[in-house]
Amino acid sequence: MPKIVLVHPEIPPNTGNIARTCAATATELHLVEPLGFELSDRYLKRAGLDYWPHVNLQLHTDVESFCQYQHSIGGRLIGFTAKSTYSYVEIKYQDDDWLLFGSESQGLPKAVLDTCAYRAKIPMPHSSVRSLNLSVCAAVGLFEALRQIGHLTSLPEGSASHKQP
Repeated sequence: MPKIVLVHPEIPPNTGNIARTCAATATELHLVEPLGFELSDRYLKRAGLDYWPHVNLQLHTDVESFCQYQHSIGGRLIGFTAKSTYSYVEIKYQDDDWLLFGSESQGLPKAVLDTCAYRAKIPMPHSSVRSLNLSVCAAVGLFEALRQIGHLTSLPEGSASHKQP
């Protein structure tokens, strides 16, 4: 299952929204310090609502400790950045990918991007819009990876059957 990695996130509600997405999809969430907030922040908790117990959260003290951990587990690093020529849909995702997202104000540090097997961007046709919200980007990237891998094809037990139009 792909994993979401937030490197130096700054805005608590964004991280809370991403945590909720991770809880809903059973996706690991990795936070790389320094964070722009405390994990006890009320805005972070509010955005994640009561889903925090369902989040598989891993905290890393810095980029180096995250890289050591990731290297011991394996898998490809895919950095999401506006500084890419490849669309996120052009990547053939794998089950053990790590989807990396940088801070809201700075994006991923160059040193982190240089370790990535792929760099992906979310194309935006309107040139005056600089970027999308971090939580939107994480959801877009994660759901494309899950769709390609086939993790979105079944409904949970007890769900109503889905009828095609």
